[in-house]
Amino acid sequence: MKFKELSIGQKFETLSYKVGKNEIMTFASQFDPQYMHIDEEKAKQSRFKGIIASGLHTLSLSFKLWVETGVLGEDVIAGTGVNNLKFTKPVYPEDVLYVTAEVIKKEERKGAGEVTLLLSSYKNNGEQVLQAEISALVSK
Repeated sequence: MKFKELSIGQKFETLSYKVGKNEIMTFASQFDPQYMHIDEEKAKQSRFKGIIASGLHTLSLSFKLWVETGVLGEDVIAGTGVNNLKFTKPVYPEDVLYVTAEVIKKEERKGAGEVTLLLSSYKNNGEQVLQAEISALVSK
């Protein structure tokens, strides 16, 4: 969708995604090698009582799900920022996630427009796990 086709308050929902334990551990081994993501025995002794996904992994999955909706498609020019990122609950192996995106701000730019979305990620039980404001330049 082009900038002019988007409106404040417009909402979108993604498909679901099941998070696997091996995926959590592989991502964390490369990008966030902390014990709660990669060491099952230590993770069992933690406040989480088991392996959890890295917040960065949750953010990446959330963004993947959003992009796969195709809402902005080839009209997106470039991302411009992520603000007010919050990891609100842990993501465990076998959790199923989905994302909602709401247009919360639009600003005219030279030759394009900047759109800010409130991206919220949830488990299938409705429990929120992530919230962030993401912005991008979009063709007019």
